[in-house]
Amino acid sequence: SAQGLCKFGFYEVFKNIYGGMMGEENTYLYRTSLYLAASASAEFFADIALSPMESCKVRMQTSLPGTFPTTLRQAAPKIYAEEGINGFYKSLGPLWGRQIPYTMMKFACFERTVEALYQYVVPKPRAECSKSEQLVVTFAAGYIAGVFCAIVSHPADTIVSYMNKAKGSTVGDAAKALGFAGMWGGLGPRIIMIGTLTALQWFIYDGVKVQLRLPRPPPPAMPESLKKKLGLEQQ
Repeated sequence: SAQGLCKFGFYEVFKNIYGGMMGEENTYLYRTSLYLAASASAEFFADIALSPMESCKVRMQTSLPGTFPTTLRQAAPKIYAEEGINGFYKSLGPLWGRQIPYTMMKFACFERTVEALYQYVVPKPRAECSKSEQLVVTFAAGYIAGVFCAIVSHPADTIVSYMNKAKGSTVGDAAKALGFAGMWGGLGPRIIMIGTLTALQWFIYDGVKVQLRLPRPPPPAMPESLKKKLGLEQQ
């Protein structure tokens, strides 16, 4: 919950901040870069909130039965007693390596896919679509984004899992032990899982906006000032 709040909340904040710094015209021209920068900044902070929970989860999932607690209430104190605060953040670097590219792809691909679907697939403008039709587009774009998310983040995810299971191991140790093929093992099921999960996240996020009547900006349109400049250049 903390990670999701930081990820989606800070994304909107950073997108607004960076967009204001860039100006209206550059925000449109370089909108993909804007999405990438805003999502990377948001995920940086989101992972700081996620890392302790991730460490507990991975240790509970990967430890042999009977060798490690199976509840968060017992797992967190045990990690702290054995490794101190570092035990919760020792895999923060690899976590950034997994989650930041994942989130950059998640937001940038989603934003551009929504734009492409309304431009090339949906037979009418977004303003003429019902809320239900708009949510269908959101779900489809979210699933497409999730497929790419799974691919770019899979090796780092495998390394993070290995490091949390093998005490004292480094990124280099994990990469060497797993090998290239090992880092890509299980990609197929993960694509299905992440694709569905990402689609549902975007669907719920957009659905909440609809229910609460929060602003839902349409896909970006070229500013009038830029249209005029391009018109002058063409003449």
